[in-house]
Amino acid sequence: MRRADRPAHADIVTRGITVTVLDGPETTQCPDAAERPLFLLVGQMFAILGAVLLCFVAQLALIGAVKHERDQDRAFTDFRYQLANATAPVAALTEDGRLLETGTPVAILEIPRLRLREVVGEGTSSRSLKSGPGHLRNTPLPGQAGTSVVLGRKAAYGGPFSRISELRTGDAIVVTTGQGEHRYLVQGVRRAGDPERPAPGSGAGRLTLITADGPHFLPTDVLRVDARLTSEVVATSGAVPAFAVPENERLMIGDSSALVPVVIWALILAVAAVAVVYVRQRVGRWHAWVIGVPLLGTVGVTLADQAAALLPNLL
Repeated sequence: MRRADRPAHADIVTRGITVTVLDGPETTQCPDAAERPLFLLVGQMFAILGAVLLCFVAQLALIGAVKHERDQDRAFTDFRYQLANATAPVAALTEDGRLLETGTPVAILEIPRLRLREVVGEGTSSRSLKSGPGHLRNTPLPGQAGTSVVLGRKAAYGGPFSRISELRTGDAIVVTTGQGEHRYLVQGVRRAGDPERPAPGSGAGRLTLITADGPHFLPTDVLRVDARLTSEVVATSGAVPAFAVPENERLMIGDSSALVPVVIWALILAVAAVAVVYVRQRVGRWHAWVIGVPLLGTVGVTLADQAAALLPNLL
């Protein structure tokens, strides 16, 4: 009897004993074993992608903060030496009329209320603000007549300006430059839509601190803190016109010069990922772990650091 014609069970009589035979369930064919390596490969690639994203988050929130502290220690040592030898810059231009090199220490910013002390570097690109606050090139240095502008990050790379929104009218700010110590008193905090303050009068000085406004890592606009100079105004020299400021140093702009390094490191990461997967397939799991963790970790963190420069400079 054919399988399709017989009932789900059959009684067989053997030597007077009736035995009931039940048909088993229909068996399904297992997927082709040759397809398994493909699924495994895809899974491993997604795992590597997830690790890279984790490196990116760690770079912004943790590793970046360590880098910021390291760069600040170096800048403070260098600037203190320059102050002691009267070689600290007092203008945004060098003696031969060129822009100061990006990242050159130009001031030490102290806000007692926030227990903040940061070395201010020249330039405000996303890359340079990883190391600390930056002085906007086309504004006078602190202590000089006019409005001096300093930009700083709100969240990433230590977020040195994360709490400046807490400043209140009358809070003190002290800035040390190559021309001495300059004291300011906070006038207030401004957000998008608030009226601008009138320009300081002739022979008067102001300091404006700028950072991102809104939740951490999700900026909605910019926040400004204005402070008036209460100490003596010092000589102003070496003014830089606004058109001389590079595009990547303007507010909420990323550093496009980081695009090429990002592409290069992304290619290196892709090659490293393929190599690790190959080792996993051909040699073994533990060999892949021993080789892959330090290799992909190093490349992933470097790629994340370069990619972070493409994000807005006040993030």
